[in-house]
Amino acid sequence: MTTISPDPEDLTARARIRDAAMLHFGEHGFERTTIREIAATAGVSSGLVRHHFGSKQELREACDAHLVKMVRRLNDQVRADGAYSDVNYVAAARAATRPYQQYMGRALAEGSAEPLFDEMVRLTEEWLAEADRNRPDPPDVDLRIRATVNTAMALSVMVMHRHMSRVVGVDLLSPEGDQLLSRALIDVYSHPLMSLEDAALVRAALDKAQQTPPPPPPSFEEDLDE
Repeated sequence: MTTISPDPEDLTARARIRDAAMLHFGEHGFERTTIREIAATAGVSSGLVRHHFGSKQELREACDAHLVKMVRRLNDQVRADGAYSDVNYVAAARAATRPYQQYMGRALAEGSAEPLFDEMVRLTEEWLAEADRNRPDPPDVDLRIRATVNTAMALSVMVMHRHMSRVVGVDLLSPEGDQLLSRALIDVYSHPLMSLEDAALVRAALDKAQQTPPPPPPSFEEDLDE
């Protein structure tokens, strides 16, 4: 399986501290994790953690910056492979992020990891802008909004992987799960749930509903009468 080439920085004490931080942040949350615990896991002193990162918040920012760099490198690799060769890019991405998936899932669910989410939205905008040039119908939703929704749907697999694995009967974080998820995504993306005609009807209904004032809510007295 093709993987992302390692970052030279990952051989340093700084990288060990960063990875230890993501481990603890993922397991216990940002607030409950201490610098001392991170230092012990990384095999360094608390002073060295502060020397490299300053504060726990700055350490979390470094964790997010590392993930942003990783996502960019994978995106560049996919773009360079115009024929899609024999690489399962879902598997490659999972292999690269596997040590950090618990951190990413927890951070995203808690509303942090903003740099990672924003970078993925930006990259998705680039892909959608290219796809838009071949669309038979012009989009009626802003590019950034569509990219944001697409990104949230993609990342939800990481947040919801336990529920998804339970339902499908395969650990989606395993190699078998990578293959299953890859094939499912290909099927979903290549077979729209709506025809262009049906989509036009639904949009017209939304426009009509937007122009119709909603009915007034029932009063408290009416609730009691029922």
